[in-house]
Amino acid sequence: MKARTGMRVAVAGGTGLVGRYVVEELVAAGHEPVVLSRSRGVDLVSGGAGLDAALDGADAVVDVSNVTTTSARKSVAFFDAVARNLLDAGERAGVRHHVALSIVGIDRVGLGYYQGKLRQEDVVRAGSVPWSVLRATQFHEFAEQTLERVPRPLAVVPRMRTQPIAAREVAQHLVKLAAGPAQGMAPDLAGPRVEQLVDMVRRLLRARGERRSVVPVRMPGGVGAAMTGDGQLPVGGGARGTQTFDEWLAARDVEGSGRGVKEGVRGEGESRVARESQDSQHSQDSQGG
Repeated sequence: MKARTGMRVAVAGGTGLVGRYVVEELVAAGHEPVVLSRSRGVDLVSGGAGLDAALDGADAVVDVSNVTTTSARKSVAFFDAVARNLLDAGERAGVRHHVALSIVGIDRVGLGYYQGKLRQEDVVRAGSVPWSVLRATQFHEFAEQTLERVPRPLAVVPRMRTQPIAAREVAQHLVKLAAGPAQGMAPDLAGPRVEQLVDMVRRLLRARGERRSVVPVRMPGGVGAAMTGDGQLPVGGGARGTQTFDEWLAARDVEGSGRGVKEGVRGEGESRVARESQDSQHSQDSQGG
């Protein structure tokens, strides 16, 4: 039998948008990915023998799992359970590095979904497995996901400043983190340019050749103030992606490209859909950031 030269890395939510990219990047780097998702027979919420078996021999875990809900209670319950199960099973399996994908601004924007991400970070921080948490901004796909949530003929879009990043670039950073020593809270990861979500949606509609009236809406109170201000922009001098939103539009066939994409770590708080999922961002699918 040929000896394994790379790492064995378990990817929680490995069938979602970012998760699939993480798997691809792991393979490209010579590592062995192990996908953890319900579709592969692993229940991250209940844990159990299936999770223990999947983590057997794993060197690292990358967690890009997600739940799509506006409820703080559901979000906290999901991320608390998944983080604890992954960390407990990881400790039993001898995992040396736990990497979790989080969202820039969750401690500055008071969305219910973000309370779950904060709980996830707290659980990871308190665990016994060496850890890294990477906060990323919304993904370029977030504009597409926003349109998918709103019935025609209108497109009701929250006013939000963001610095969107390509989901694949997020995956690349997660793989680099997993292959190195634990960093604790890694520097914020963001795209190359600050954008207004309303403008992103309008440009997406033009690229699709789709006629649809865009209705900008400011979220009420402190949430709206944070979203329209700097609440979801990166802090500090972390890495920046290279692909702009317009380059992302040009690089793909936007006609129907978002069909069936599932939201991951980013912007689920604005969703009016409460679909629970263990797969990563559409996870943004997810992460959108």
